[in-house]
Amino acid sequence: MGALAELAGDEKNGEGSRTFVFLNEGHTLGNALKTIIARYPEVDFCGYTIPHPTEQKLHFRIQSRRDRAVDLLKRGLEDLEALCDHTIDTFGKEMDNFNAMNARVGQEST
Repeated sequence: MGALAELAGDEKNGEGSRTFVFLNEGHTLGNALKTIIARYPEVDFCGYTIPHPTEQKLHFRIQSRRDRAVDLLKRGLEDLEALCDHTIDTFGKEMDNFNAMNARVGQEST
């Protein structure tokens, strides 16, 4: 993942509203992370933009009246990591099953 910073100007809105800037990231991270965080009941708004197609920047906005935006971002990244780990594990197991089944079929046909 690229570097992370906060966009200036959110201080007056309290800790629950922040725009984070991810460098060298795009729609892949933005859409996945938005989908996860937007489902949290304490989140009032979550969205992202790519300000300009020639820049490798992702602006990620979280607004909540109850929780700190930075804590919600951290939770979202952890949940996304867990989802990716589960996907990789499930895929690996299914590949092992597929390869074992094909090996048995190959042995029976010889």
